[in-house]
Amino acid sequence: MRVLVTGAAGQLGRDLVLAFEDHDVVACDRSRLDVTDRDAVHQVVGSVRADALVHAAAWTAVDACEGDPDRAFQVNALGTRHIAEAARLAGTRVCYVSTDYVFDGRSPAPYTEWDRPNPLSAYGRSKLGGEHELDPGSTIVRTSWVCGRHGSNMVKTVLRLDRERDELAFVSDQRGCPTFTADLASMIRHLVVARLTGVFHVTNQGPTTWYDFARDVLRAAGRDPEKIRPVTTAELDPPRPAPRPANSVLDNAALRLQGVPLLGDHHEPLERLVKELASE
Repeated sequence: MRVLVTGAAGQLGRDLVLAFEDHDVVACDRSRLDVTDRDAVHQVVGSVRADALVHAAAWTAVDACEGDPDRAFQVNALGTRHIAEAARLAGTRVCYVSTDYVFDGRSPAPYTEWDRPNPLSAYGRSKLGGEHELDPGSTIVRTSWVCGRHGSNMVKTVLRLDRERDELAFVSDQRGCPTFTADLASMIRHLVVARLTGVFHVTNQGPTTWYDFARDVLRAAGRDPEKIRPVTTAELDPPRPAPRPANSVLDNAALRLQGVPLLGDHHEPLERLVKELASE
């Protein structure tokens, strides 16, 4: 199978390239494929003529998106329109990576794939816009709280802040499921190879809060989790520009009902990632 990966230099993209290494992978970072350039997208997708395209390229800086919603929609929504259009002409199936931010977080229960989206932020609206650009035969993978060896993420932030400060504060009123890129990439590979279409929520298991997750990071690194104190979102100073969903927990219902084994609890890949980062 020939697989084209957009955003191949990103946090998830690098693990996607590894996940498909036993196939014919065409890795496109931004320098090779700017998804906002319609002509470039048509040229690359048309010339590669892949069997499947995993669209991981996105502008994921949530607070920056809030300050520049036009750019957010240009990259995340219009860019996905270009990908979908070019893939349609080339006969290429698309798997699009989306986000928990398409939900408003007001539900007391985890969100299933059939719950109605209602994004609060420009980032969430732009990613939902991207979902709407896809053909019915596409695959949409919504995920949350992504962490990995590459790029910036909460695990690296916690470890860095622990070295710089005597006390740390993380919010205790936002819940979600941390998801690790190696595991996520492996599941995306399964969905693509099995030709499963529709919307799938893919996360590691085990809901937590950012406060508890940060404590787990320090614990995994052999450092003192007691130096972290809980705060509410309203107490953040300065406040974040983009609103976050209070409940970001995604029920992996479509995978479960399809009979696909779910990703494991997030604590094991967290321990593994912390050890990998310590060895660098």
